[in-house]
Amino acid sequence: MDRFEKGMLVRSKAGHDAGEIFIITGTEDAYVYLADGRLRTLQKPKKKKKKHVQIILQQYDIQDADDVKIRRIIKEWNKKEENHSSARRSFRLG
Repeated sequence: MDRFEKGMLVRSKAGHDAGEIFIITGTEDAYVYLADGRLRTLQKPKKKKKKHVQIILQQYDIQDADDVKIRRIIKEWNKKEENHSSARRSFRLG
């Protein structure tokens, strides 16, 4: 999938932030602009090459979002992902 759209969740695949979750705030030809609501705010998004991020098939409406809402979206997704992965672990163990 090579469709990068505003509001999509992505995981960084390269750089010092590898593995971190961000939300796309804008796109250019070969770049996306990412925010996490903490270090990378909506006013100062991270510019990263598209090939260095992996799309997570979740998209949110961030039209009227602020940094608090961005943090909440990422926190809820991380919690859901953690519950999902722990359920898979216990299934394999049991």
